Amino acid sequence: MATYIALIPAIPLLGFLVLALFGQKLTRKTIGIIGAGSVGIVALLTLIAGTEFLRSLPQVKSYSVVVWQWINAGNLKADISFSLDALSLVFCFVITFVGFLIHVYSIEFMAKDEGFSRFFAYMNLFVGSMLILVLADNILLLYLGWEGVGLCSYLLIGFWYKEPANGYAARKAFIITRIGDTAMIIGIFILFVSFGTVNINDLMQQASGKWAAGSPIAVLTAALLLGGALGKSAQLPLQTWLPDAMAGPSPVSALIHAATMVTAGVYLIARTHVLYSLAPIVQTAIAIIGALTLLIAGFSALAQHDLKRILAYSTISQIGYMFLALGVGAWSAAVFHFMIHAFFKALLFLAAGVVIQVLNEEHDIFRMGGLRKKMPVVYLTFLIGASSLSALPLITAGFYSKDAILWYSISSDTGSTLLWLAGITGAFLTALYSFRMIFITFFGEAKTQPAFLPGKTMTIPLIILALFSVFGGFVELPKSLGNIHLFSSLVDNTLPAVVVNETGHSEIVFQLLSAIIVLAGIYLAYTVYLKKPALSESFSHSRFNRFLEKGWGFDKLYDVIFVKPVVWLAEIDKDDLFDWLNIGISRLALLMNRLLGITQNGKLRWYLMSFTVGIALILTYLICR
Repeated sequence: MATYIALIPAIPLLGFLVLALFGQKLTRKTIGIIGAGSVGIVALLTLIAGTEFLRSLPQVKSYSVVVWQWINAGNLKADISFSLDALSLVFCFVITFVGFLIHVYSIEFMAKDEGFSRFFAYMNLFVGSMLILVLADNILLLYLGWEGVGLCSYLLIGFWYKEPANGYAARKAFIITRIGDTAMIIGIFILFVSFGTVNINDLMQQASGKWAAGSPIAVLTAALLLGGALGKSAQLPLQTWLPDAMAGPSPVSALIHAATMVTAGVYLIARTHVLYSLAPIVQTAIAIIGALTLLIAGFSALAQHDLKRILAYSTISQIGYMFLALGVGAWSAAVFHFMIHAFFKALLFLAAGVVIQVLNEEHDIFRMGGLRKKMPVVYLTFLIGASSLSALPLITAGFYSKDAILWYSISSDTGSTLLWLAGITGAFLTALYSFRMIFITFFGEAKTQPAFLPGKTMTIPLIILALFSVFGGFVELPKSLGNIHLFSSLVDNTLPAVVVNETGHSEIVFQLLSAIIVLAGIYLAYTVYLKKPALSESFSHSRFNRFLEKGWGFDKLYDVIFVKPVVWLAEIDKDDLFDWLNIGISRLALLMNRLLGITQNGKLRWYLMSFTVGIALILTYLICR
């Protein structure tokens, strides 16, 4: 088991090194084999390790391995060491399995790109960094993986760097997530100073024993770590980077900005859940932030024209549901929705990538249409993904994962009617914008003809993800629909079970309400965008629609509050004393360079003369001394 755990993050990193050092000398076939094969091997290792882990339950709830000593300076001791438990196992499964399918898809998607080897090197580095993040048993190693995925996000968003807009999107993502990361590292410092260790289990045990619930230090630390989670998971108020991150290739959107990296904040909060139990006000804030985010992003998705931006806002909204679940103490429900979301959202991004590529990089859904009969496999898989995203009752995995969150948002000890109302409103919006995508993109008159049809390397991953988007939910069924709790029984070995408040709420009634709401959203989308499209014209051209399309004006607000004042201060302060000092140092360096350059004139007689003069000066000094 220890060998498997150590190899899981090591193999993708080895793939990265091979591709980074020798990628230019390898054939594209070899690059694809190394890039996808390394992740495929890790997926198999994860299945083997997971099988052994499941057999050891409940006697052994975690396995640890120390690879080597990393830091040993004074009181600070941190190893390169990994730990596998129920929580990290679920994340490893999603990262490797979904990551492998995306890598396979990318072989065909990126086949003609000049940066083929660079792309797979970055993707392997991302997978390795993400696995370090979820397997790390100390918070410094977790932070190393955390920053690693941030770096890969920057590199992959700006992958097509010749376009200035792509570079801007990459910088925007990097800067905004750094805001959250700065808060997070301060929280890590507080934990180390308070307890003298960076081991996560030791930190949680000591925090629960030494910090009183609601104490200022517990609240501050939890809030700082939450800042890191908000940045990485694109939640209010740090959500503005994710829609622009769609500048990267579609496989990047599927892997980093749908299935794994943006859910790192969910993992961080779940992994440090003890801190949030000690800071109930922060945990409540998580639920409120999640509820607000899912609503704001849902409305914004409804106004987008770009296919990938619709999915980007959808991702922000769905992670809002995960935060809502975390905030009400439904830990396993949040992780369950993370897994199901990875299946259907990766499917949607990959299918969207096919549509965009075959339509000669057309992103506007209103310039598509009529693709249902021309690309039946893509249409059916996209329909399944959108249905699961919409939580179509009974037959999709998304219904069971989202239904659990909606139920616990009102029935848990810290749930409330307002949180449930936010969640159910978000469910209506999700169904509406999801089937708006379907009806506009795949139905009606064809406005752009496909240039070619995708091959099996791209369609087989879609079919596999579609199957999981339907059947993945049956590992966790509510009492009224089978009472199967395989997933929560596993995760509850690591995270606390949700505490349900016995208030007389009937779960079946709320399930029926959510089903009716979802079906109503689908029917409204059918009526407005397919049967009577004229009904949507006035809204599409309204100021409110443009306001929503711009993401509620957050970018403009931040530009006014933060960017312009900083630029103004820099302008008025550009000729201060420190600028003069720096300019003087640079000019002195140039002068010295020119003086030294005079001595390097290539004339041998000048070199001999300089040598002679130097010897004479040295001898004179020695004699006179």
